[in-house]
Amino acid sequence: MPTIRDVAEAAGVSPSTVSHVINQTRHVSEDTRQRVMDAMAALDYHPNRLARSLRNRRTHTLGVLLPNSANPFFAQVLLGIEAACFDYGYNVILGNANDDPERELAYLDVLLSKQVDGVLLVSTGAYDEALDFLATRSAPVVMVDRSPGAGYEDLQIDTVFTDNERGGMLATRYLLRLGHRRVGCISGPSRLTSSADRVVGYRQALTEAGIRVDEDLIVSGDFQHESGYRACRQLLELPEPPTALFVCNDLMAVGALCAVHEVGLNVPADVSVIGFDDIPLASYTVPRLTTIAQPARDLGRVAVDLMVQRLSDRESPARHERLPVTLLERDSCGPMRGE
Repeated sequence: MPTIRDVAEAAGVSPSTVSHVINQTRHVSEDTRQRVMDAMAALDYHPNRLARSLRNRRTHTLGVLLPNSANPFFAQVLLGIEAACFDYGYNVILGNANDDPERELAYLDVLLSKQVDGVLLVSTGAYDEALDFLATRSAPVVMVDRSPGAGYEDLQIDTVFTDNERGGMLATRYLLRLGHRRVGCISGPSRLTSSADRVVGYRQALTEAGIRVDEDLIVSGDFQHESGYRACRQLLELPEPPTALFVCNDLMAVGALCAVHEVGLNVPADVSVIGFDDIPLASYTVPRLTTIAQPARDLGRVAVDLMVQRLSDRESPARHERLPVTLLERDSCGPMRGE
């Protein structure tokens, strides 16, 4: 493998001049620069970027840890991250926790051992373990889609998330405007701030409408299709089932659509269903899914913006960005019968 000294000898210059050409750290005449470039090409010499990065204590690589890469929503977030990293000149190392807190910790250890400049974390919800682990390391962290749990409010961790509470209110108010009074809720895991905030919005919308919150109408899922199906079947088997469902993500809403059809009911004539996320599949369900749209790619882009800013100023106060959500009306919601 050719060395920088081999290049210098072939170009008739000193090794330091070759270094200045490669790193652009000092002015070198155009004739000299071209001789160095020609020598590098002739010798098939490639600078050792890893060694140079370690000398500078920067690898221009970010670690990204997702809770479940099979979830289409997180795939959209990742597209936003990758696009922004490309624009900034950063590489990405991806880890998939598969909704397993132990795997999340193992991947955090792996990412930091790779000398990443920072970590973009979409947590499984095991905030205590992950944040306690990261607190012992020097790499900055941006939490994406989720916020630190109770007790970590004072940590210098940048966050970017959407207005989940408002999203829950928008969804529930919409169903109430359609005349529904028994509105069920299929929530995600309660340990996740994103899921908990959506349920808070659901409760607030019912309360402001003067409707008592019926705890039997709230069933937890895990953000996957199967749990949405099971939760919907449970709600439809109640003595007085709901006429409308607010489902806290689109994957569970797809499972709910299947459950409604399986028991011989019709969406939206018998049961209205509204989801949350606006994954690409939501436009192709039958009927097409009404949902609360999150700007998934913007979440990824803003996360990278925050990380780049943090890397340039490690002492600035933590920043918390909350992105808006919107109601997308499609075909899966209709008026209460008789309304």
